[in-house]
Amino acid sequence: MMSAELRFMGDPARHFWLTRSVARTMGISLSEAMATGHLSATDYAKLVNTCRTCPNATQCESWLGERRDALPDAPDHCMNCTTFARLAKQLAH
Repeated sequence: MMSAELRFMGDPARHFWLTRSVARTMGISLSEAMATGHLSATDYAKLVNTCRTCPNATQCESWLGERRDALPDAPDHCMNCTTFARLAKQLAH
């Protein structure tokens, strides 16, 4: 017998902006990453969809609201932190 796990996915617009905002706080331009070939459109969509499954969106919004300066890392609870770290390194070169 197969079983399927249903997951709630958050509002696409909210998580699109959360994804962009966390990246921007880290000094990452997702548009630049796409233009330079470091991020495909499919991978960009995966970032947003991963964010949509995260149970910490409210924490993320609070984290973003507390930021005054750029930070080198995403919040610890970010499900995209590994990808953001890779992009930050690639775009720094």
